[in-house]
Amino acid sequence: MPLLSRRHLMMASGASMLAAPGLARAQAAGQTWPARQIKVIAPYPPGGGVDTVTRAFSEKIGPKVGQALVVDNQPGAGGVIGGAALARSAPDGYTLMVGSLVDYSIAPFFHQGLTFDMARDFVPVVEIANGTVGVLVTPSLPVTNVQELIALAKKEPGKLSYASSGFGGLIHLNYEMLKQMTGAEMTHVPYKGTSFFQADLYEGRVQVSIDNVLAHLPHIASGKVRCLAVASKARSPLLPGVPTMAEAGVPGFESATNYTLFVPKGTPAEVVARLNAAGNEAVKDPDFHERMLKLGIVPVGSTQAEVQAKMVSEMKRWGDVIQKGNIKPQ
Repeated sequence: MPLLSRRHLMMASGASMLAAPGLARAQAAGQTWPARQIKVIAPYPPGGGVDTVTRAFSEKIGPKVGQALVVDNQPGAGGVIGGAALARSAPDGYTLMVGSLVDYSIAPFFHQGLTFDMARDFVPVVEIANGTVGVLVTPSLPVTNVQELIALAKKEPGKLSYASSGFGGLIHLNYEMLKQMTGAEMTHVPYKGTSFFQADLYEGRVQVSIDNVLAHLPHIASGKVRCLAVASKARSPLLPGVPTMAEAGVPGFESATNYTLFVPKGTPAEVVARLNAAGNEAVKDPDFHERMLKLGIVPVGSTQAEVQAKMVSEMKRWGDVIQKGNIKPQ
């Protein structure tokens, strides 16, 4: 055998010998996992949507993997503190996180010095659920559908005001996406959160928002606010009489609050596969399903490949909206 070939063979053999212990450890981790309690980071405060979904999901998935899941709230900076904690965690299957594909797609554009990257540092395991987003208008606005709203906004650019829960958040970017797709220009009015603009929207001091419908459901039912369309692919079971944006004449406009299970990059594939299978079982649990729908949250479920592909598409979608709109941190 030529010397060069022998050298390459020896190098390859040496590399295999070095890799073998690591591979064996990963396989062993997958076979013995879980041997102890599992922590689930909720990157938002107790009592909110992410916390509620995390606790309900953890309660259902725990028995399916054979260990208790303990929720660890690490709120702050729009999910960034919890995301950074996940990225620092050992990739051994004992630290998970329920977070948003959307939030972590947006974060790099608005958080200077971000210490992690979703695509580089996280593995999305299963898409748990989505919150329903709707186009909301004050009842006094003389429009009955999305096309009339767009026509009015284009006729008098900037006259209509649009309420969001803060600059650079999903509600703000929903408007930016609508403006880029249709030319409907309104004046953006950022608030500190949905609860801060609800009264102004219902009483007509601001006229429009594209928000998660959960906080608005009782007011939609009472007529204090109107929902012209939902931004999901299919009609929402919460508002079956309300068309989708595609049905309303804006195909491709899709938006939702998102709840996805993540693990740190490097977690053994066997563990990821078991979490995906158990997570899908949890999502299909009738009690979980009913509890989520009552909160305005639609359970989803997915293969690991599907949620990985969605992560890539969400990063591109919101990155394109931000860059096209030349939206800079304030």
